Amino acid sequence: MKKPLVGALFAVLLLGAGIAPATAATSHGAAPAGHTAVKSEKEIKAKAVGFAGTVALSNCSGSVVRTPSSQPGDPALVLSNGHCLETGFPAPGAVVFNRSSSRSFTLLNASGSGVGTLRASKIAYGTMTDTDISVYQLTSTYAQIESRYGIKALELSTTHPVAGTAITVASGYWKRLYSCNIDGFVYRLKEGSWTWKDSVRYTSACQTIGGTSGSPVIDNATGKVVAVNNTGNEDGERCTDNNPCEVDENGQVTVRQGINYAQQTYGIAACIGTGSAFDLNRAGCTLPKP
Repeated sequence: MKKPLVGALFAVLLLGAGIAPATAATSHGAAPAGHTAVKSEKEIKAKAVGFAGTVALSNCSGSVVRTPSSQPGDPALVLSNGHCLETGFPAPGAVVFNRSSSRSFTLLNASGSGVGTLRASKIAYGTMTDTDISVYQLTSTYAQIESRYGIKALELSTTHPVAGTAITVASGYWKRLYSCNIDGFVYRLKEGSWTWKDSVRYTSACQTIGGTSGSPVIDNATGKVVAVNNTGNEDGERCTDNNPCEVDENGQVTVRQGINYAQQTYGIAACIGTGSAFDLNRAGCTLPKP
């Protein structure tokens, strides 16, 4: 899982004040792998995707998100990973639901500058079973955030993404964009004790690093969130922590060292009702229940 890099605590403190971490500008400021001087049409489109609506957590990345039916007066939601929860990694089969939280998030504008602090009222939903997501409900509404900061929430796509789609992984923690394509989908992705279903595999250009966990994966053509970045095989090990393996329908295991993954998010919107409230019994909602 794309946890923060060792020694990044000082950078986290700076991010909380809306200042870019020094290590992000030095060690991690190079262009993504596969970048060339001649920009393709896909790369040009990717440049149009900025940081507006993304957030920096104390140990991960995230984004302010809305469903197609969200209303301006609804409490805003922040999407990240289940393994980014302040309560620790949820055990296999566990679901965190409507738990009080006062966690804070640094909201970024299009250029990556911190413009304000948002605060959670609760963890609306979180799990590492079948997927790896956390959704926080904020004390601010979508209308209040737009009025104060001029920033709109990113919209969650409600359709399954397509292989070959040009995407951008936008990390609020590092203030860095990763541009690549969806390489395909993984029947089961296993990492340590956890198993995720129908995961997104990136092409090799998206070399995400620690601290990018929870970053929105944005479809360059639509601007909608299609997945949430969560892991990658770092050392070539088989199905261990930080070294997920792919398992197909026949149980065949494949290890792809250096390849990174995300969890699809199109099913989240079906579980959110009036007033941003999670209702796991809504028609079409397939998220694991407590």
